[in-house]
Amino acid sequence: MTATQRPVPVGRGGRHPSEPEPIRESFRRFAGMRTRVLEVGPPVAEAPAPKRTRRKGAEKPRAPRLVLLHGYCDSADTWRPVLGELAAEGIAAIAVDLPGFGDAQPLRPGPMLPQLDAFTAAVVREQAVLGPVVLAGNSLGGTMSLRAAQNHRLPTNGVVSIAAPGFVDSWLVRTVGRNPLPLRLYSSLPLPVPGFLVRAVAEQLVPRILYADSRQADAGQVRRFTTLFPDYRATTSRLEEARQLVAELADAYRLDQIKIPLLAVACGKDKLVTAASGRKLHTLVPHSRLVVREDWGHCPQLDDPAEVAELLTFFAAGAVRSAARPAPTVSDVEDNSATG
Repeated sequence: MTATQRPVPVGRGGRHPSEPEPIRESFRRFAGMRTRVLEVGPPVAEAPAPKRTRRKGAEKPRAPRLVLLHGYCDSADTWRPVLGELAAEGIAAIAVDLPGFGDAQPLRPGPMLPQLDAFTAAVVREQAVLGPVVLAGNSLGGTMSLRAAQNHRLPTNGVVSIAAPGFVDSWLVRTVGRNPLPLRLYSSLPLPVPGFLVRAVAEQLVPRILYADSRQADAGQVRRFTTLFPDYRATTSRLEEARQLVAELADAYRLDQIKIPLLAVACGKDKLVTAASGRKLHTLVPHSRLVVREDWGHCPQLDDPAEVAELLTFFAAGAVRSAARPAPTVSDVEDNSATG
């Protein structure tokens, strides 16, 4: 009697246990800042080199590389569900911990946005060596994407800004930035709030703030956020940092300098940055495209990772094709005028 081998069950997402984990984790330095990187797609050593033909300028466009930036008090882990979707489609992408968050080095004293600009620029330049870069960011990451788009020296082919603050924010964001009284009251309490109470409050607030429907919140993601507020001192420090960041947002944008493709994503159930912010951004950058999803919250990468991955993939492909399309020559313009 010949024994038959029982098939090994596949894991979540259809991955066989013998197959490598699709999301690779490493630590690198960008602009002198050590950080953690999550990456999917073919490893660099296996990435096929672009084929060149004899005709000058006839190089086949390379596949886009997505660079994903997270929001304030978040980390690259917020993009794990989307990275899983991109990995299944063979799309190259990385998500990084921004300085001051996750496992990255802390920010230095002084203005925050210039430090984050330098870091983002270093990430873009590294990835641009491997292929055309499309930058996508949520919340603070959306701000950094817009600021990168303003820098014409960066090799960025397109940007996606999801719920970027600084346009038409919610009452909560305005209160943190313009009214320091709640922060002063919290900091001046006669006795520090016990850590367990801080964490209990955070566990209740985080799902309501980040998700469209708090009942659908992933327990692991909520737990990850609450670890950022382990005690009274850490919470006070984060609130003060948030106040500084909101103040810097008042002069964060030079939108008239954005010339590359831009996709503004507005979320109807966002409790921090209203959908009106995305609409205003779209109005201020006339060539941009706007997607409004009434069923998404502040972090749509958590609400609907499959749809977000599809949206990013579609936009990135279009942005790269647009960049590869040759600009019309003088003779082309004259010919069109003659036939018109």
